[in-house]
Amino acid sequence: MATTGADRSLMQASLPKQNLPLVRRLEAVGFRAWPAASVQYDGSWQVRLTAGHPSNRLNSIVPLDPSDHRDVEIRLEKASRKFEAYGRPAVVRETPLASPVLIDLIKKQGWKRFDETAVMVCDISQADLPDTLDHLPTHDVGRFVDANLAVDQAQLSLKPALAEIISAIKPPSGLFMIEDTVHGSLATVLCVQDNDLAGIMSLSVADSHRRKGLGIEILTSALRWARMRSARTAWLQVKLSNAPAIALYERLGFRDAYHYCYWQERCE
Repeated sequence: MATTGADRSLMQASLPKQNLPLVRRLEAVGFRAWPAASVQYDGSWQVRLTAGHPSNRLNSIVPLDPSDHRDVEIRLEKASRKFEAYGRPAVVRETPLASPVLIDLIKKQGWKRFDETAVMVCDISQADLPDTLDHLPTHDVGRFVDANLAVDQAQLSLKPALAEIISAIKPPSGLFMIEDTVHGSLATVLCVQDNDLAGIMSLSVADSHRRKGLGIEILTSALRWARMRSARTAWLQVKLSNAPAIALYERLGFRDAYHYCYWQERCE
């Protein structure tokens, strides 16, 4: 039986709570895999901002130490002003590394909680990956960005920012696409190999070609590429509301490591 988003929310309490070193490591590789244009620190808080792209991963306050809650109200106000300068409401990313004191404060201030997401991991060193067509990565960032925007039906105005983000990724990256001459871009995925970890980013399949095996096909190609480069563990992030994607990942052996969500400051 498929697991629903509501069921998975209830499962949060059963997730590992003590493996904070794993959470810290996955958060760190996640920052390197999707780099923000501006990163400022206040204690253990990261304030990530990227003017040209709306992604919450690139525009949020990210606390990285559960015990860091000194002057929390003053620091939150200071960080929020940085978002005001960009014309945006402040956003806090709550992971197991966030201080409960900070989360209690934003709840009292009426911030809105949204986008609960699972971080999943898979031991690809032992994984029996499906026997599908193998695709080689491209090194053409512009072509990949065009394909990704087309598959996602996203605004073309995002192209410069997305190209800049991908070009700024320092670890080795594999840009995978499935295209044909009739329909154009059908699927894309970005795989970032950071030593023994491989991050799966921006996996997308065109609406008209879903449930045809393209997701498995392109994801398997990316995982094989990462494994050949000595990656042992793959990780990815997926919204709990995306039940079809979660089912696909679980079929390949991915399991929950931890969950996170966002809180947005309420605009007056």
